[in-house]
Amino acid sequence: MLNLVLFGPPGAGKGTQSQKLIEKFGLIHLSTGDLLRAEKAQGTELGLEAKKLMDEGKLVPDAVVIGMISNKLDANKDAKGFIFDGFPRTVAQAEALDDLLSSKESAISGMIALQVTDEELEHRLLLRGESSGRPDDANLEVIRKRIKVYNDETAPVAGFYQSQNKYTSINGIGTVEEIFDAIITVIETY
Repeated sequence: MLNLVLFGPPGAGKGTQSQKLIEKFGLIHLSTGDLLRAEKAQGTELGLEAKKLMDEGKLVPDAVVIGMISNKLDANKDAKGFIFDGFPRTVAQAEALDDLLSSKESAISGMIALQVTDEELEHRLLLRGESSGRPDDANLEVIRKRIKVYNDETAPVAGFYQSQNKYTSINGIGTVEEIFDAIITVIETY
């Protein structure tokens, strides 16, 4: 089973590359945002708990998110693998994900981090904001804050996977195909 964490700051190209990887390898895209919305829409116990917390303006606890991921894994036992998107965002989440996968006799195959300069990220997000309609992509101050949050809070997760020899950094600047080819080269080593 191929379980990938595609990693990088906002605007690094994770969404674009995830779609290409899903098509090539038949993987299931596991986005925590999508999971939260689906569980809420289905009215599951976890979804109702998440909705209550979100309605109160609180973050959904890791245990709830891990429960949703567990449900998704169980619902796709015959999957060729998963791409984890937006998770893990903290070392505690990475540890919980490892424990969950281990309990299902699986593991993360590797983390591939797309390295892009802050200036390029700002440029990409502003361009995306012109067509996406996302307000968080149209405001340079907000973009810079998102990049800072990533650098301060999320980037340390890379060290967790480095300590397991599961981390590879690639240049996230180039054509979509050049970056995709670099990702494929890394995956071929798993």
